[in-house]
Formats: sequence, C-alpha cells, structure tokens
Amino acid sequence: MQPFADDSLQLCPYCGEQVEVTADALGASSETYVEDCPVCCRPWVVRVTREDDEVFVSLGREDD
Repeated sequence: MQPFADDSLQLCPYCGEQVEVTADALGASSETYVEDCPVCCRPWVVRVTREDDEVFVSLGREDD
C-alpha cells in the first residue's frame, strides 16, 4: 500500500533552518505552491515532483 503523504527535510531558503515539508504522495506529476516557513514566516515556493513511487520536494524563495 502506498503512503498518502511523504515528509521531506528541507532548509528554509530564507533563515536556513531545517524544516519538515509534507507532500501528498498522490497527485499531478508536478505542482508548485506557496507555503510560509514555520520558523521565520517568509513565503517559500514549494515544488513537488512525483515519479513512480517517489516524491521530490524543493524550496525556493518567492522573491527570486
């Protein structure tokens, strides 16, 4: 059985703190959305890519 969500440890592109980002394992092959850092409250651009049973997450700055 495939999990419903995957957790990924990432570094905030603003404050550099390690944060956990949860991405749904099911969905479109790629998506982008904005989420605030739970530490510094700055907005990230979250990019999620799904390939087979793997979920890849990356964070970027909204002001880039």
